[in-house]
Amino acid sequence: MRKLKFFIAALLVPLALAGSLIPTVEARADEAELYYIGGMTAGFMLSAEGAEVIGLSDVAAEDGLHRPAEDAGIRIGDTIVAVDGIAVKTIADLNAALERSGGEEVVLTVRRKGDTAQVNLVPVKDKKTEKYKIGVLIRDTLAGIGTVTYVDKNTYRFGALGHSVCDENKNPLTISDPKVYLCSVIGVNRGTRGRAGELRGLFMNDAMIGKADKVCATGLYGTFDKNYDFSHCELVERASVSEATIGKAVIYSTVDGTCPQKYEISIAKVDEGNRENKNFVIKVTDERLLDETGGIVQGMSGSPILQNGKLIGAVTHVFLNDPTRGYGIAIDRMLEN
Repeated sequence: MRKLKFFIAALLVPLALAGSLIPTVEARADEAELYYIGGMTAGFMLSAEGAEVIGLSDVAAEDGLHRPAEDAGIRIGDTIVAVDGIAVKTIADLNAALERSGGEEVVLTVRRKGDTAQVNLVPVKDKKTEKYKIGVLIRDTLAGIGTVTYVDKNTYRFGALGHSVCDENKNPLTISDPKVYLCSVIGVNRGTRGRAGELRGLFMNDAMIGKADKVCATGLYGTFDKNYDFSHCELVERASVSEATIGKAVIYSTVDGTCPQKYEISIAKVDEGNRENKNFVIKVTDERLLDETGGIVQGMSGSPILQNGKLIGAVTHVFLNDPTRGYGIAIDRMLEN
């Protein structure tokens, strides 16, 4: 679930005039901190730090069909992270390692649901390509979309998503290509009870908006393009989670095209001490958003939450049994990173 925000810090400089000293006035931190509200969808590329197995296949050799990977116990969802002790991070790395084997037995290091194991198998030469293969269909990158939550106006640092990024097997992903692109939402799969909906978007490859350099438990972080037009972004203060209250609030999300819209929600619960990115329970009350998406859908993660005109957090998760409800992370937690 995946948009943008901005931070501005005011700087006060003391001045001395003709022998007299003008007293300085200290600005409180909370008065100096301002953020641009985003809500736009961004696209990015992530890596599983290995070759992820997404299918098993035959290898057609001179003596018939072979399935080396399947016979050795490799499963769909496994990630090959090394061959004979040499790290594998891409498809090219795996292919090179298999060619080096010359058809001799190799030892694969495989990650499965957080655990690792070693698997021995013998690559087979494909009679058509004359390349050594093990009978797997693999991928090394995954494209995703999410919502940028804030951008620091002085440093152009941004934060997005508000939660960790994992593959289907809950393995954490890392940044593959640091480029972050503006994404145009072209459709919505509505959320229903028991099934999360999702935004469907297209990367606008001619509209790079930043570069990412960090993925962690609270989201995706990086540096925004200084030439981005922030004139349409609303400037607000942030508020600590301790200031949040049960009641009306708003979120900014993009569910069509590239322009964020403001939608009404209600905060049903505030959990200041939660360290699992679940500081708020929110409920979508805006009829427009309910009509368009059914509530919270994948791709909306990172949508900024405002209450009383201040930035307090971002949307992170949807309740599967009720897509009108979900969790939000406090902006304090995101700014820690």
